[in-house]
Amino acid sequence: MSTRSFGPQLTDKGATFRLWAPATGRVEVIVDKPYPMTPQGDGWHGIDVPGVSAGATYRFRIDGRIDVPDPGSSFQPQDVSGPSEIVDHAAYQWRAPDWRGRPWDETVLLETHVGTFTADGTYRAMIDKLDHIVKTGITALELMPLADFAGSRNWGYDGVLWYAPDHVYGRPDDLKALIDEAHLRGLSVFLDVVYNHFGPEGNYLGLYAPTFFCGADTPWGSAIDYRVPQARAYAIENALMWLRDYRFDGLRLDAVHAIAEPGEIPMLHELSREVGKFAADTGRQIHLMLENDDNRATLLDPATNPPRGKYRAQWNDDYHHAWHVLLTGEDKGYYSDYVPTPVGHVVQALGSGFSYQGQPSAHRDGAMRGEPSGALPPSAFVNFLQNHDQIGNRALGERLEAIAEPLAIEAALAITLLAPMVPMLFQGEEWGSKVPFPFFCDFRGDLADAVRSGRREEFANAYEQYGDDVPDPLDAATFEHAKIDWEMRGGAGRRRWAMVRDLLRMRKQHIVPRSVGARFGKVEEIEGLLIADWRMGDDTRLLLRANLSDKQVTASTTSGTLIWGRQGDVLAPWAIQWWMGDK
Repeated sequence: MSTRSFGPQLTDKGATFRLWAPATGRVEVIVDKPYPMTPQGDGWHGIDVPGVSAGATYRFRIDGRIDVPDPGSSFQPQDVSGPSEIVDHAAYQWRAPDWRGRPWDETVLLETHVGTFTADGTYRAMIDKLDHIVKTGITALELMPLADFAGSRNWGYDGVLWYAPDHVYGRPDDLKALIDEAHLRGLSVFLDVVYNHFGPEGNYLGLYAPTFFCGADTPWGSAIDYRVPQARAYAIENALMWLRDYRFDGLRLDAVHAIAEPGEIPMLHELSREVGKFAADTGRQIHLMLENDDNRATLLDPATNPPRGKYRAQWNDDYHHAWHVLLTGEDKGYYSDYVPTPVGHVVQALGSGFSYQGQPSAHRDGAMRGEPSGALPPSAFVNFLQNHDQIGNRALGERLEAIAEPLAIEAALAITLLAPMVPMLFQGEEWGSKVPFPFFCDFRGDLADAVRSGRREEFANAYEQYGDDVPDPLDAATFEHAKIDWEMRGGAGRRRWAMVRDLLRMRKQHIVPRSVGARFGKVEEIEGLLIADWRMGDDTRLLLRANLSDKQVTASTTSGTLIWGRQGDVLAPWAIQWWMGDK
């Protein structure tokens, strides 16, 4: 898709405005005054307005009765219901214009939320922390969704204007400066995008384009009908906009299992192909990854560059869930699928990617879940012990540090950060932050009440147990308390941070150079001892010996070079050994 359908286009004489409003008889664009727009067929309305330049604000008036923002707005300085602002993306002067990205196999992700990553909660403030990220050994910054949402604080998954980065974090040029500064330091930058629904406040599409949505529902709102060409273009052009105008190095598509795709070409494949064409045309390395509860291995292909209909990798929830049950003993909700043998699920995830590869899921009423994934390269999986969902979707928003033993957490980190899969940390995890990350938002009126009551119903037991200690998601203090504790990095978190840096140094030295062409191997657990053997791309063997118990165990002698852990055949509780074996 070489042209952009949505949003204004600056011209030599002014600006061209377009709106897809098939259920509307009359549309006007209001700049300095109302300008009647001309029907152009297929539900489109358009007009050229002279004398308009970047910085001008405008709205669309629908049938003379309601003013709405542009669904293709580039910026909303007064929030989701205010006027849209024209942005000249070509005016920004990039300091790293020759940046072309990094290979996927080098990726070490840090998931971040702009509003809580720093005290100021802005794009500009994040720039001051980029050197920390580089020093840690992380190679890629991943931002939670930025699409404009209602209010002053939100996780980002309630975005309603997909083309407009939210104004509470800064202006579009501030976001570009953050990405530019990251590239100057050799960091890739990824963005989480949501193409399965719109947020509950500030979405006006249903008023003038009801066919944008189909009869199906997602857990968060009406599903988008991607059989409609304009709806499909809205998502695909949005992906290309983030990659082109902001120079993001890749996208993570949220909860694609909730995208309704009845008939015709699945939008996911078309989006990947269009991004692949863009990557080929620009010579950039661009990476797409998924969150997909369906565990569809057939969507994944980390090796093909640029992408041609598939995705580099998937966030591996199976890996997280198995470790969480092992480390905490929790067994409610989706964790119930990983008991009574969480170590067995860790073994499966380390040995072939997904833990669920077509087996029935009791949590899903016996439905079969997943596809065989062992033939994929390990780099098709993003492994993590914590992320925004798994921390925030708890009544108190506790991190692992509050509910698991430090020695066990460090063993899990030592495995996650050196295994041949792509590792990811959540902001502050690198120094063992204990700051909670509960759900927060800034809705008003009945919607705010509905969110409160919904949380109380979902976490009834926690509310009964903890009472007023359960944070109110609508309270501004809940958001403020989620800002990470940078001061801990140089204090109580100093030893953990040093350990993570050391592990990532070992990864850069021993794992990354051998990652291309790596294959899954034999992984098993024998009386508390986890033994793994992967074949790397240069045919050397990557060997793991891990004691995942509170008791001392004996391991057989291993030939090769020890790259992490203490030498010896007797492994103390939660001790880890990593070896590079012979070809």
